[in-house]
Amino acid sequence: MNDEEPDRAAPVRVLVVDDQRLIRDGIASLLSIRPGIEVVGTAVDGRDAVARTLEREPDVVLMDVRMPGMDGVEAVAVLRERAPECRVVMLTTFDDEEYVVQAMRAGAHGYLLKDLPAEELAHAVRLAHAGVTQLDSSVAHRLTAFLPRPEPASEAPAVSLSPRETDILRLVAHGHTNREIAAQLYLSEGTVKNHVSRILRRLALRDRTQAALRARDLGLL
Repeated sequence: MNDEEPDRAAPVRVLVVDDQRLIRDGIASLLSIRPGIEVVGTAVDGRDAVARTLEREPDVVLMDVRMPGMDGVEAVAVLRERAPECRVVMLTTFDDEEYVVQAMRAGAHGYLLKDLPAEELAHAVRLAHAGVTQLDSSVAHRLTAFLPRPEPASEAPAVSLSPRETDILRLVAHGHTNREIAAQLYLSEGTVKNHVSRILRRLALRDRTQAALRARDLGLL
């Protein structure tokens, strides 16, 4: 069995949201020819995205941030309540830290920039469907530097990580995927996935974004 078989059996349903028609249609066209992905529609703004998500039930929504009317951040918050099973990934040209923080707090499952190559975007869609939170590497670094450090007195009791877990946490914080971490540390992707799950559980973290912030607090960046 090869890696593409699961994708052919159960394609990831994607909705593309962008107020610029050329970009919207371009992204949809690029993704529609990728194996394991089915573009189920497009939307022109946040309000349209909510309506089409409820109607077409995509697995993943690629959402622009700045749009007229209801913007992407507002739409994420609505979809988090009305379609919690849907993964929303911000796809934008804006890497402003405030947008990143707002989007992730609203419930986005990732924040990527539009200069991503088509194949990497398709891979990001599959990862989002699998529940992997993703941040563009430059965004991840700026985000951890931007947010304030918590006061030491409010910190939970320290949890010791093994050297291997520490290495993996540092790479997660820099925005690397499980596949990239596996290649760098000469591990299988499954082993990395297990390590990441264990790290999140031991540190009582919800996702990779929180892991990046904890890595910053631990001085790993």
